[in-house]
Amino acid sequence: MNSKNTNRQHAIVIGGSLGGLLTARVLSNHFAQVTILERDEVANHPAPRKGQPQARHLHGLLATGLQVFSGYFPDLRQALIDNGAVVADFADSMQWYSYGGYRKRFKMGVESTLMSRPLLEHLVRERVLALPNVTLMDNCGVLGLVTAVSGEQITGVQVEYRNQGQQDVLNADLIVDCTGRGSHTPKWLKELGYDPAPESEVRVDVGYATRVYRRDPADKRGTDWILVTPEAPKENRFGGLFPVEGDRWICSMGGWLGDHAPLDEAAFLEFARSLPAPDIYNIISQAEPISEIIPHKFPYSLRRHYEKLHRFPAGYLLLGDAISSFNPTYGQGMTSAALQAAELDALLARRPALEGIARPFFKRAAKVIDVPWQLAVGEDFRFPQTTGPKPPGTDFINRYVAKVHRATLHDEVVGEAFLKVMNLMAPPPSLFHPRILWRVLRGKRPSPTAVPKLQPTVGD
Repeated sequence: MNSKNTNRQHAIVIGGSLGGLLTARVLSNHFAQVTILERDEVANHPAPRKGQPQARHLHGLLATGLQVFSGYFPDLRQALIDNGAVVADFADSMQWYSYGGYRKRFKMGVESTLMSRPLLEHLVRERVLALPNVTLMDNCGVLGLVTAVSGEQITGVQVEYRNQGQQDVLNADLIVDCTGRGSHTPKWLKELGYDPAPESEVRVDVGYATRVYRRDPADKRGTDWILVTPEAPKENRFGGLFPVEGDRWICSMGGWLGDHAPLDEAAFLEFARSLPAPDIYNIISQAEPISEIIPHKFPYSLRRHYEKLHRFPAGYLLLGDAISSFNPTYGQGMTSAALQAAELDALLARRPALEGIARPFFKRAAKVIDVPWQLAVGEDFRFPQTTGPKPPGTDFINRYVAKVHRATLHDEVVGEAFLKVMNLMAPPPSLFHPRILWRVLRGKRPSPTAVPKLQPTVGD
């Protein structure tokens, strides 16, 4: 805690999801007291909440995200394992079909961690709330912002204790909005006379559905994560099947451009059967379902460019999906939020005063967001129906990256370079390094045994 800064007495985090929890952990280093305000009731065990539309769906924590979380919670990895999460070598545990074959497996020395989103959030929340200067107030909705007389500084929030029907004002030196894509900040700032942040919207019309199945702990496939991703634009369906705690499989399937997975059992299985590889169908058609089929729709990726505003109130920040929400099929959201929180930690450590912190933070956050945004939007623009601001050179890059995808089917050097970029461990230009470029463009074809032979689906 940075007790020398007398203007850092109290910080408020709006939103108790993973981004908010990690932000609270960061702020605990710099403020005497941190309060997390969560609209929903929070259980003391792993459980999704009403305000988390994606909590029941398949989630991936990229390697870089795991590193950031582990830096703040050194025992988190072991706690995940103790609670049944599956930890394995990222590249040696993948069964990933794309571009006509399976990406070559190899030992990468980077771990994948497979668990449900509620378990990860519960374990992180336990550790954050164990800190002596962090408090969680659940069933507490934020109704609006409170400003100084000048209107140039946010000094608090107006809250409603939902289970009591009472309202109150909580004051703080810094307030961080971590409420996600549905953030009310644009509305609140407009009411205070501030210009809205410019927005980038890339419409993809992705929708998917998820079901949980019982997993036989003796099944040797139970340490593999399985993905089937499309060769756009001629394919637009995808599926994922991950082993998670409790001897369960979690299966999410869907598609771009309105080709969404159906919700009745027979059609859901037929959707799995329609994927270009049989792995998911072969498992779920024989497994016992233990949940309903739950849908989720994601019409567009959204980025709010707060870094471009010339006027922004003091004492207030936003972080995570409240700034930018990506197409969730790429699994970047949790890692992006973690990296933004780490940037806030570094900035607060360097600056003795809070005045003027918004502009440098939003610039740092924008640099974090640039890479996953470029990756997600670039892939989405493989579909000509995708609309929105298209980064220059996207078509050229996509033609090359398609060759990268195909090279990963047989070349582990290219595969490692690709997976490092995907995990935000290396910048996208690293795929154009001469060593990688040569291996990609030489066009070596896989040997007949390099791509696993597809087995016929059940009933064929």
